[in-house]
Amino acid sequence: MTLLALSILNLGVPFSMVCAAIGLVAAFLLIAAVIRSPSGTERMREISAAVQEGAKAYLNRQVKTISAIAVVIFLLLFFFKDHPTAIGFVIGAFCSLAAGFIGMRVAVLANVRTAQAATVSRLNALRMGFNGGSVTGLLVVGLALLSVSIFYTIAAKLIGSDAAIRSLVGLALGGSLISVFARLGGGIYTKAADVGADLVGKIEKGLEEDDPRNPAVIADNVGDNVGDCAGMAADVFETYAVSLVGAILAGLLTLAGNPAAIVYPFVLGGISVLGAICGVVFVNVARGRPAAVLMGGVMINALVSAILFWPATRDLFPGGVTVGGVLRSPAHLYFASLVGLIMTALIVALTNYYTSSNFRPVQKIAYASETGHATNIIAGLAAGEHATALPVLCIGLAILVTFHFAGLYGIAIAVIGRHHHLARFIWADHR
Repeated sequence: MTLLALSILNLGVPFSMVCAAIGLVAAFLLIAAVIRSPSGTERMREISAAVQEGAKAYLNRQVKTISAIAVVIFLLLFFFKDHPTAIGFVIGAFCSLAAGFIGMRVAVLANVRTAQAATVSRLNALRMGFNGGSVTGLLVVGLALLSVSIFYTIAAKLIGSDAAIRSLVGLALGGSLISVFARLGGGIYTKAADVGADLVGKIEKGLEEDDPRNPAVIADNVGDNVGDCAGMAADVFETYAVSLVGAILAGLLTLAGNPAAIVYPFVLGGISVLGAICGVVFVNVARGRPAAVLMGGVMINALVSAILFWPATRDLFPGGVTVGGVLRSPAHLYFASLVGLIMTALIVALTNYYTSSNFRPVQKIAYASETGHATNIIAGLAAGEHATALPVLCIGLAILVTFHFAGLYGIAIAVIGRHHHLARFIWADHR
């Protein structure tokens, strides 16, 4: 291995730490921008305060419940597994909770400011809502990448690289615990409130949909924030951390003896943070139709990531890598990472096709609604069933292609490209 390759190898993990820190700084800059924006009329602020109070009370109660369970799991890991795994579990749980809690608080602040911005223009509303959602995304990316890289660096010096990688499973487990409670608990809460609002407010009292005079409507919005914002943050943190840890484990198990296979996922994660920030900047400066601006941000993120992935891959694997007894060139690994980016674009396009009123599936459901509830339900169910076919086929094809390029490690790298992409969090619920 050349001196340049060794230098890049040694700087790979620190590079990911720096990029994660940059992502966190960008998140706090967005928080400041959201707070400085006009918060609307007195009535808007009153409704927002009620939602914020309910969301804070729910999360406080949820944290107490999760903490009791987390203590039990920590003790089991500490005494029956090993100490590093138990410590990693606490770190993962804490970072997941922090990303969810901060993201939810910012989402509540962004909600009322998005409504106010909508009175000016659709583009202003898009930017405000997008920035509120991007705070959650950047917090998830920054905290997950920073926690994994710091934990790995310290643990590798204390117990060795291989043991440190295996201990990362505990960190991923901590994120998974918070994800289950935050996503499911918040989802059940908001659905119960939604049904109550419809039954009592609309049917018994004759109130309009989402009338703030109906207490259940406030509860429904509380549920949206704790489930779709805090819950989404915990969910994405968990999938992000698991994807990163999984890729590192795949490198250890399938490419043992090649340290570049361990560092490569960290480097891709750091590059993707920079690409995501470029996408956020694009949305905040571009003009045009909101949908086109939003998709432009996704494309900018993908383009920046795709360009920077290649030199990182080439320099970390100058002589290629042997996978399953077959020598694979740096281009094979690069193509595997590109599959993840392409898959993100495909899934976004397919989702847009099946959910936008500009395309046939939604138009058919609307047409079926003209003849009653039954035909509406049948058409909706049929469209929902159709909508799952193409994504499944694309995912299956992506698995086959990436396995051809670089085996199991190639699949893990493609997942890194997919989960580190801006589109993973721009759809965060910041209504």
